Parts: sequence; structure tokens; C-alpha cells
Amino acid sequence: MKFTEYTKNYIPKINEAIKSIYNRKLISVENSFLKDYYSELKDYFLSGGKRIRPLLGIATFNAFSDTLDDKIVLPSVGVEFLHNASLIHDDIIDKDNFRRGKPSFHYRFRNYHQQYQLKKMVDIEFGNSIGIIGGDSAFIMGLEAYLFSEFEKDLNLKAINYYEQAFIGIINGVLIETDMVNKKDLKLSDYIDMISLKTGALIEKSMLIGANYANVDEKYLKDLSILGVNLGIIFQIIDDILGTFGNEKVTGKPTDGDIREGKKTCLLVDALSKLEENDKLKLEKLIENPNMTNNDVQNVKDLFNKAGVVNSCNELANSYFQDAKLSLDRLKRKINQSEIEFFENLLNFIITRKF
Repeated sequence: MKFTEYTKNYIPKINEAIKSIYNRKLISVENSFLKDYYSELKDYFLSGGKRIRPLLGIATFNAFSDTLDDKIVLPSVGVEFLHNASLIHDDIIDKDNFRRGKPSFHYRFRNYHQQYQLKKMVDIEFGNSIGIIGGDSAFIMGLEAYLFSEFEKDLNLKAINYYEQAFIGIINGVLIETDMVNKKDLKLSDYIDMISLKTGALIEKSMLIGANYANVDEKYLKDLSILGVNLGIIFQIIDDILGTFGNEKVTGKPTDGDIREGKKTCLLVDALSKLEENDKLKLEKLIENPNMTNNDVQNVKDLFNKAGVVNSCNELANSYFQDAKLSLDRLKRKINQSEIEFFENLLNFIITRKF
């Protein structure tokens, strides 16, 4: 089944599973602010997103199953809760007020503060505080996807173990990324190690959770892991490129955020390793400036172009694309034809995506 057919078939089911978890929560609370809080969190979750992680869990389950079974949909959405939990916290850390072209979660409650003219706490602090709690809530609620699953208890417990591993991977990746901002002379290998945790771990565990519910033989798990981590690496490299050189109307995010933050994207790490000393020092000085002007941002982009890092980072993504294809080729002997088509389509979508 093609990736587009998969999304058309399963995204409505994924969204319904997400709704069911939130509706259960909304029924359980009586306090009016809690109802506002969970309603806003529900709306944030359903306001967009590619749903790639739950789709991968479903596709991996289907790839190794003789018959399709929609009971995989609910446990597949656990990783979407974890993914969104990390996005909510990332937007606070990165001071991003928009996500997918709409207000980020903490910014929604900054607006809530202004709308109701709340006292004591200023709007920014209120929004950030509720945002931190929102990410925590999303992480905890993701566990309900396994607690209410129709699968056997031991499979649910193993899925929760993968969920924990994914969460630890994200945390460690973000911590390394935060530390990297203050480091110089980084190599692309340092960057790859970081995104393998921050982005790759959750995509890998999404697939392993699907494999777990399909009782996949352990000998196939290595190639599933390689495929999953490489998908994550490719996704993040392309995300970094789009974050600076993408179309804001398509991506829904400004193209100056990573630069102003001084984030060690593949573009920045690669540029610092390629530029002549004078240009390297100029780039470092620009990036270290906490009060960058629009002109400074453009100068950084010009230096990126001078170093040719868009092409080299695309080439780097393509090298992991080739590794992912090799893993998929080895898996083709076992998995169903319809899912072979899905994984091939998804690989091509991620390497060529514009949003």
C-alpha cells in the first residue's frame, strides 16, 4: 500500500484514538480550568502533524501480520503523545511561539492569561509554566495507549519498556544538543550522535513497538532498528535545512529561529568545518550574538551558502537514505508487499519533503 493510501486510511483512525484518550480525560475532570486545559491540549494535538510515528508502528505490525487488525491503532498513538510532549517542551526552550503554523501550546496559555487578565504571574511565565505541565501531561497520557490496549499484558508491558527507552533517548539527545550550543570544533559525527537520540530513538521505538505486537522474530529487529534510526537521522537533517531555507508558508515555522538560537544544526556544524578562518570567526561572532538583527540572520545564511552546506547536508542525508534502503532490502524477504511499498514511499517522502 502506498504511503498516501496509508495516511488516508489510518490518520483518521489515529486521530480518533487520540480523541478517545482525551475524551476519557475530559469526562474524568470537573474543575473548569482543568477542562479548559485538557481541551486546549486536545486541540493542540489535533491541529496538525504528519503522524509518521504511529503510522510506522501500524505499518511494522501489518508488515509481519497475516491479517490486518485495527486494535494496533490505539497502542500506536502512544509515541505520538511522547513526540508532542517533546515538541511542547522544545518550543518553550527554543522560544518558538508557533508550531505547524498555529500557536504553540505554551503560547496558547500566554494568550489565555491575556484574555482573562490574570494577575500575580506575568503572561510569559504563566504560559511557560502551563507548557511545562502540558508536556508532562502528554507524556503520562501516552501510557494510556498501552494500559487500555486490547493486546496481551506482557506485550503491553514490553511496549511500555520501549516507550521508556524512547523517552530517555529524547532527553539525552536534548541535553547533548543544549550542551553543544556552547561547544566549538564540533564534528558532523557529534551532530549525528545527538540526532540519533533526539529524533532517531523515537522513530526506531515506534517501529519496535509495532513489531512487538506482531511477535516479530528477534533476528529481524536489528534491521528494523537501523531503518528506524536512519529514518530519524534523515528526517532531522532535512528538518534543519527547511528550518533555515524552507518556505515559511509551507513549513509553518520562521526561518530565523535556529540561527537566532545558535542551534548546532547540520548546516552550522558543517559550515564551521568548511569556511576559511576569517569567515569562520565571522560566523561564530554572528551566532554568539544574543541580539541578532535581521541583517545578521541574512549574513549567516550567506555564509552557509558560501560554504555550500545545503548541498553537503543533502548528500549526508542521502548517505543515510542508502543505508536505510539496504536494511529495507534485507527485510523484503519477510515483510508483506503492501508494507514494502509503504516504507519505500515513506523514505522517498522524508528525503524530498518540503514541510
